Amino acid sequence: MGQDLAHKRPWLLASLVAGISFPATWLLLPIEGNLYAIIWKMAAVGLLVPYALRRHHQGEFVMLAVVLAFYALGDGLIELSMIYGALAFAAGHIIAIWIFARHRRVGATFSQKLFAITLFLLTPFIAFFLPGDTETGIQVAGYSVFLSTMAAMAWNSNFPRYRLGIGAVLFVISDLLIFARLGPLAESEFVSTAIWYLYYFGVLMMAVGIVQTLVKRGHYPEGEERI
Repeated sequence: MGQDLAHKRPWLLASLVAGISFPATWLLLPIEGNLYAIIWKMAAVGLLVPYALRRHHQGEFVMLAVVLAFYALGDGLIELSMIYGALAFAAGHIIAIWIFARHRRVGATFSQKLFAITLFLLTPFIAFFLPGDTETGIQVAGYSVFLSTMAAMAWNSNFPRYRLGIGAVLFVISDLLIFARLGPLAESEFVSTAIWYLYYFGVLMMAVGIVQTLVKRGHYPEGEERI
């Protein structure tokens, strides 16, 4: 299975190696201001960009690659500036929203719509109270509007919820933990690891869910091999 993955999806395998191993680098490379650690961090999601484009260079595949590129950029920038990192992630969320708007679920049930609305409203509300001071709370709540819109649109898209929807929810939980680390979880030892794995596997599930679904639906140039 590992050889098959390496042959057919080498970029996905490389991303998995970088993403799973990144927390181990904290023992060797302090992340703050360390260029090598930042590059390693950015590589985890950054390697999903060529995965999205490996055999597909049009439409939503390109837009997904741009989303992932902004997320990878945000991974690096956030180590230098929380504001610039948030702007990169917000740009990625906006493009993701555009993708999900093009793939809205027809005939969503009441419970599905209710969960999406709750996700959209509750995320910024919770985010506001997590840092512990009003100014920071307003800032993270403002960013969270983009995050929660992306997650709600992902949940109500016609991509598979067990991949895309759950992945988006993991992304939300990861960011809420980041905000909590500015306040009540500032001294927690486990939170950084939880933040990383929730975020990375959330983005991974979103990327794989979108790519595989688009391929199954025939969104690929004529003559190209299905994956």
